[in-house]
Amino acid sequence: MEEINYFISESLEKRKLNHSLRSLKSENSKIDFCSNDYLGFARSEELRQLFLSELGKYPDFRLGSSGSRLLAGNDSFTERLEEEIADFHQSEAALMYNSGYDANIGLFSCLPQRGDTIISDEYIHASIIDGIRLSHAQRYVFRHNDIENLEQKLRIARGRIFIAVESLYSMDGDEAPLQQIADLAQKYKAALIVDEAHATGVFGENGRGLIEESGLSDKIFARVITFGKALGTHGAVVLGSRQLRSYLINFSRAFIYTTAAPFLSHLAVKAAYTYLKSRDHQSGIHQRIHYFRQLIKPGIRLLPGRSAIQIIIIPGNSRATEKAETIQLAGFDVRAILSPSVAQGSERLRICLHNHNSMEEIKSLCELLNRIL
Repeated sequence: MEEINYFISESLEKRKLNHSLRSLKSENSKIDFCSNDYLGFARSEELRQLFLSELGKYPDFRLGSSGSRLLAGNDSFTERLEEEIADFHQSEAALMYNSGYDANIGLFSCLPQRGDTIISDEYIHASIIDGIRLSHAQRYVFRHNDIENLEQKLRIARGRIFIAVESLYSMDGDEAPLQQIADLAQKYKAALIVDEAHATGVFGENGRGLIEESGLSDKIFARVITFGKALGTHGAVVLGSRQLRSYLINFSRAFIYTTAAPFLSHLAVKAAYTYLKSRDHQSGIHQRIHYFRQLIKPGIRLLPGRSAIQIIIIPGNSRATEKAETIQLAGFDVRAILSPSVAQGSERLRICLHNHNSMEEIKSLCELLNRIL
């Protein structure tokens, strides 16, 4: 016990010395330039009323699902919702998971097998990395968005081949070259799996995502769509063929061995999709992105990108933290992203724009950034 406690203390102390110790913070009254609530759905009074109106149709709802979906936790409402989501995203079938992390763990841990090869972008999300580790497949990493390097890895791949990318990367706010990756996947008979977590709701017709915007819906083996970002609710879905859905129901441990999300969670997802389809939510967020990029002065290391995630590089954990604290004191909730979450020397401010940010708030933030950076 003493050795374990020493290890814990030493590990935390190293983080403190490196200015990278994480801690939880409760809600605050600062202007939100931090959350993933890009369309403002999580705080939308209109969506809340839509949810409550729908809830009134189910007076006998249960607070909990009472079991896994293979036992007592399944219902016809959830299965109809999966069909609706699959249809919206132009996919054959869908299977819901309790979070995006669960979806990626569940998909990647059971589909590739020992002797297969997974080739993933170096900036791929931690949940995909963890799923790959559980699969026992050979993993190769290609340089971020580097098509030539990806093809080099494809040439030496063995067994069944899987390519794992995100359509939009959360730490850089940039997009994958999906068309070129899809062409390579076809050339090498690889299954392309795309995480659309940060693109859903923001890109594509009615927010269907970058795959739909790129016209690649029929070129992707599987997609992961999460509900906790632009859709403002919770959970995730894996999109793919009916055969893939059946396979996951039988072999995906993250699906099989967990209590299903409650009815209230799934009803909120249904309401969010209804609200997403009801009007154009995308124009507002793209106007704000364009306005922000217009106002940032030359010389600030603003990474290129048209997403709601805007990145300013400020090398060094202590310097990035210092700038974030200055911005926080001015009333703007902007967070620093530090190593080891990003590579040393590429520490940054991660600024998320939202439909609930007024143009005046964006202007005030930019004036502050232009003054202190």
